[in-house]
Amino acid sequence: MATEPRSDGNGSGQPARLGVLLSVFGFPMVEAGFRAVIDAEPDLRVVGRARGPETICEDIEATGADLVITECIPFGGSGCTTLESIETIRRLCPDKKIIAFECRCNPELFSLALRAGAHGFLTREAGELDVVAAIRSVAAGHTYVSPSIVTRMVDTYVLRTSDVGVDDPYEALSDREREILRLASIGHTNRDIARALQLSEQTIHNHRASIMEKLGLHDRVELLRYSLRRGLLDPSNV
Repeated sequence: MATEPRSDGNGSGQPARLGVLLSVFGFPMVEAGFRAVIDAEPDLRVVGRARGPETICEDIEATGADLVITECIPFGGSGCTTLESIETIRRLCPDKKIIAFECRCNPELFSLALRAGAHGFLTREAGELDVVAAIRSVAAGHTYVSPSIVTRMVDTYVLRTSDVGVDDPYEALSDREREILRLASIGHTNRDIARALQLSEQTIHNHRASIMEKLGLHDRVELLRYSLRRGLLDPSNV
């Protein structure tokens, strides 16, 4: 991991530029693009590149980064690990800001990333101004979402629910989510469900988070009670 000294080193007494750690893998040109955009700003600079998700907090500490841009890191064939990276950073480095960078593992990743603790979200269509605006906004304590996400949020949470009625959020679940809901309600773990459906555990994790959000539930007990009330389970089999 290449690191750079925190001070500008010019003896001018100017404030240190806000340091950004890149956790972007697989596409060197994407990383190069981030570097070029960020380093061109007088108040921002890239201070290093994370070696991997398992060392990201060590890399933050070593570089003195103020903010991390993290994207999908599909190591070990386990699927998207963006959410685990975000949760790890928030747990071990709670004072650091996080911007998630869109991957294609889940169409509702932006919502899941923000729920996991990200302070901002950038799509792959983001331009130079979007990147800079996201960093400055998040550094100032605000939440930033790419403008293109607004339309997607409207489509997801307004248009889709207009035909199903607000009193029955179950109708907004996909067939796959309903299947996972039933299995989770009777006590199957993510690993059990992943094996049964031949999907990755991370995919199941994402689906469960989406289910809980859509139904307004917070834990497995509420999930079980909802399933019983909705008639999805036979009480004698629980």
